[in-house]
Amino acid sequence: MSKPLPANYPGHFKRYIDLVPETESLSAILNQGLEIMPFLSAISEEKSMYAYAEGKWTIKELLQHIIDAERIFTYRALCIARGEKENLPGFEENDYAANSFANNRRWDSLVKEFLTVRQSTELLFKSFTEEMLDNLGTSNNKTIDVSSIGFIIAGHYYHHKKILLERYL
Repeated sequence: MSKPLPANYPGHFKRYIDLVPETESLSAILNQGLEIMPFLSAISEEKSMYAYAEGKWTIKELLQHIIDAERIFTYRALCIARGEKENLPGFEENDYAANSFANNRRWDSLVKEFLTVRQSTELLFKSFTEEMLDNLGTSNNKTIDVSSIGFIIAGHYYHHKKILLERYL
């Protein structure tokens, strides 16, 4: 198996897919799952309220964004795997962040939620057949396949982990 073909996902997701070293979406998701807890649990409640500049998300808001995006990506994967032919909607990440009220939550609660969402993602991708992974659908008026969504999920986390390490921690 190899990484998805560029024709099977919108070009703006290439930056996420390129961050994933694995050549199979389920392996990428499973391997990443092993390092999430140690990384996130090292961040304190106090530090989780940090934003590196005015108008930027706090670490809590960033993690809530990762959670929200993963839920949306897995919904898209489920719909397309099951043969959905309708265009699935996009989402405005800044609106979601502004309405998440993540800063009112405890850090350990957000970490627990993300671990639960990730476990659900792992189970969903384990359930997909090779044929389902190859299913093409439309999301936000762009063609995408289920396998690409798995790579996007993993790459999206790597992207934001890199930002956390470079600008927050």
